[in-house]
Amino acid sequence: MERKWTEEVLGTDKPIIAMCHFMALPGDPGFDKAGGMEAVIKRAREEMLALQRGGVDAIMFSNEFSLPYLTDVRTETVAAMARVIGELKSELEIPFGVNVLWDPAKSLDLAVATGAKFVREIFTGVYASDFGLWNTNCGAVVRHQHEIGAEDVKLLFNIVPEAAKYIQRDDISQIAKSTVFNCKPDALCVSGLTAGAATDSQVLETVKNEVPDTIVFANTGVRINNVKEQLKIADGAVVGTTFKRDGKFENPVDEVRVKEFMDVVKEFRATL
Repeated sequence: MERKWTEEVLGTDKPIIAMCHFMALPGDPGFDKAGGMEAVIKRAREEMLALQRGGVDAIMFSNEFSLPYLTDVRTETVAAMARVIGELKSELEIPFGVNVLWDPAKSLDLAVATGAKFVREIFTGVYASDFGLWNTNCGAVVRHQHEIGAEDVKLLFNIVPEAAKYIQRDDISQIAKSTVFNCKPDALCVSGLTAGAATDSQVLETVKNEVPDTIVFANTGVRINNVKEQLKIADGAVVGTTFKRDGKFENPVDEVRVKEFMDVVKEFRATL
């Protein structure tokens, strides 16, 4: 049987990609000007190391606290993210990806600059969202990927964007099928409504059944009490809020929670 790219790039079947959420960056409304970039780097280093020691398979760096998000991200955000990753990279021992919320071209730029193995983004669709009318241009982004030499960067397509809804399209199975046919994603990500909201297992199963030959990730709300159920369907999971202290989005990563979660994952993978 042909190996999945997740095994080759991330080192295992059913991988857990952990989110390392950067605090607000220069230009963001919540940026801590007194603490500056040093405070951002300090928090990111602590969380990255806690995730790594906790046993996750890969890490995805994102500007999660750059609220409210832009769909055309400014240069200062990408520059700040590149600096943080550059400062941490020598201590990173597992594969990593990046997500510049919500700008796929800038995510690819950051990936090339830092050596990231994958990006997760909204590549397709037109949405009514909390950020206004949200349009995409997958063809232009994929051409940009090739122009900047990012052909080997894996593209994780989030097809159920958080805080957004497809305009005039509701059938998730048809969205999955047409996205795979037209755009050839490396993986599809299925989300709940917001960060930390559980991915509906029925929706996840519908997507996987429609595109069985495509990698499908549970993208939000995977917890220690549902991870086995989710991984029976999905090819892996992206996990963020679950790893935070008390399971709250705004809190720092809790290494004990990470280890407990990964023990359950490893126990499940041993049965495969």
